[in-house]
Amino acid sequence: MARDGQTASMVICGAGYAGLSAAYQLAVKRNVTNIVIVDPQPPLTLTSNKGTEGYRTWWPDRTMMRLINHSIDLLEDAMLASGHPAWLNRRGYAFFTARPDEAERLRQQAQHVASLGAGDYREHPGDVPYQPAPPTEFRDQPVGIDMVLDADLIRHHYPFLRHDVTAMAHVRRAGFFDSSSFGQWMLEQVQSRGVRVRRDRVSRLDLTGGRVRAVHLASGDRLQTEVFVIAAGPYLKPVARLLDIDIPVVNEIHAKVTLRDVHGVVPRGVPFMLWNDPVMLAWSETERSQWAASPDTQWLLEAIPAGVHFRPRGEQDLLLIWTFEDHAVETPVYPPPFNPHYGEVLIRGLADMIPGLRVYFGQGHTAQVDGGYYCKTPENRPLIGPLPVPGAYVIGALTGYGLMASQAAGDLLAAHVTGERLPDDAGEFLLSRYEDPAYQAELARLDAASGQL
Repeated sequence: MARDGQTASMVICGAGYAGLSAAYQLAVKRNVTNIVIVDPQPPLTLTSNKGTEGYRTWWPDRTMMRLINHSIDLLEDAMLASGHPAWLNRRGYAFFTARPDEAERLRQQAQHVASLGAGDYREHPGDVPYQPAPPTEFRDQPVGIDMVLDADLIRHHYPFLRHDVTAMAHVRRAGFFDSSSFGQWMLEQVQSRGVRVRRDRVSRLDLTGGRVRAVHLASGDRLQTEVFVIAAGPYLKPVARLLDIDIPVVNEIHAKVTLRDVHGVVPRGVPFMLWNDPVMLAWSETERSQWAASPDTQWLLEAIPAGVHFRPRGEQDLLLIWTFEDHAVETPVYPPPFNPHYGEVLIRGLADMIPGLRVYFGQGHTAQVDGGYYCKTPENRPLIGPLPVPGAYVIGALTGYGLMASQAAGDLLAAHVTGERLPDDAGEFLLSRYEDPAYQAELARLDAASGQL
């Protein structure tokens, strides 16, 4: 039997980065009181702590570029407010290739991305010398994209790369941050403003009169409220079903590998580095025969699409990611079923760019593999704003860019809830966009991998 008597100005379902960022923008920046966050897991533990903590101004369309630029603005402001600006760096994202045709394609892409709002495009050698980014500072650093087409210059700054690298696109307003420390700071800030975090599960909703009236919890409590925000990450779809709303999202399994670089192959201060060339994994003849013998492992002998990338963390760790599989599910399963070869594949794939990593061949089984689910829409844009049921809102489908987009997403969600003036492109993040014929036409040029690395 439900226990009544508890009220909230709003209930946020989900204590990940999306939910906390929404609470931060509402409680701290707009002084909204009596907010309750409900999550069966401890804050920031399901998906938010499984990423590589990166951020970037490298997007294929102006809408996402504006969102992320604004989010980085807010993230930088919050870092300064926290008193810990060193939690955020601006080392950049650096894309490399050893193929002349890919170098030209990367050059054209860099020019296009710069024109969308990433900043100035600079080519090197040129009038202004190329300078690597400092490892720990984001203030007073350049934005834009540096396109380096001088192989000797690349080798001078990054001598551990393979000798035939011919081009690099260095996105400057990019890097990574200590999302755990910053997330805990956000949690402390919202709690200091009276936000309550409940370890509980939303079981059903009271929709009397066709709008949100109350939230029922698995514990039996009933929270009277007229605002319900879904920030449930990979559980967005089942939570939306409590409103009898079908959200067009799927969940993709994504993993990362943590490799201990005990031999110091990669310097600690490098940017987020990405390999833009397909890879044929290096195997011994014995290994090749073993993989060829089974249909389940023959793919290990085929070319794997470009995209392996990594960044350093701490004193020895390298965080590796390579999105070469597409396993979409509607309902997430924990722990996620990761590919048993993933660790070894990533080490060998990255060794195609950094030959010194061959020293770790055969150690994939000892590398830590973790990850979670990317909850994504058909065109890989987030869902932020009101839902068809009055009083219900969503902030989600932040596929692989949740940490970097969370501040702007929370800001936009807060603007919807409080009735503020909305940005011109706010409609492009609404669920109702799928009913717009003009947007449907735009979907034809986008896909579920749009903007994904």
